[in-house]
Amino acid sequence: MKLVSICPSNTELAAYLGLSGHLVGVDDFSDWPAAVQDLPRLGPDLSINMDKLESLEPDLVLASLSVPGMERNVEELKKRSIPHLVLDPQSLEDIAADLITVGGACGIPEEAERVSAEYRRFIEEMADRSSRVPARPSLYWEWWPKPVFTPGSVNWLTEVSRIAGGRNLFEDVELASVQTDWEDVRLRNPDRILLAWVGVRTEKIRPELLDKRPGWNGLQAMREGLVDVMEESLYCRPSPRLLEGAWKLGRLLHPGLYGDLELPDWVGRES
Repeated sequence: MKLVSICPSNTELAAYLGLSGHLVGVDDFSDWPAAVQDLPRLGPDLSINMDKLESLEPDLVLASLSVPGMERNVEELKKRSIPHLVLDPQSLEDIAADLITVGGACGIPEEAERVSAEYRRFIEEMADRSSRVPARPSLYWEWWPKPVFTPGSVNWLTEVSRIAGGRNLFEDVELASVQTDWEDVRLRNPDRILLAWVGVRTEKIRPELLDKRPGWNGLQAMREGLVDVMEESLYCRPSPRLLEGAWKLGRLLHPGLYGDLELPDWVGRES
């Protein structure tokens, strides 16, 4: 079976199912696993070169609505009658279901069930440990600095925060993505600041810029140096790799509770 993935989260999901070897083309932003680095590139995820995609003659295209603007890719696939699956995961459970959906479509339903069960078991183990956390620190996740975007309650990072023993600062806002401002964040006074700027590599993120924000020097998180640059690829993409991110976050927040938890071989594997 010849597969094409047109967004990073789908490329990663295919890898967890052991399907990387079936990929014949990916979008420009797919960077994991290493096996996809030499595949034909089809353009940015919002501007896929459909002529090039069609020339690859895929049996199935893994499309997504996880990023605003992806709809036009889906419409073009429909127009050209190219076989495709459209995923739109917003939660950890959605990702578990997508593993089964993609596995079924690719003829490996039993393997998909096994991988999905392993995925759910690790979530349960993380959640069990989080139930023993004495106090949950509030976490401000910064997806973009200006204008400010941060995840709301209808987002996987609220769940990732919870199973890692924390609390999303904006979990009271019933949106997937919240546009706010620096003053709102300052008034909420987070216990910890986590910078995961979408599409920006960790080495390009500049936490020192936070010092220039009005009033932020007074935040306890700033005074105590509780500002962390996080790997965008482990927190901003709705793929099974979120569990590696949750594991790392748990060890950061509560090393005594999560320090002895080993990352299973299948989490973070490059298949």
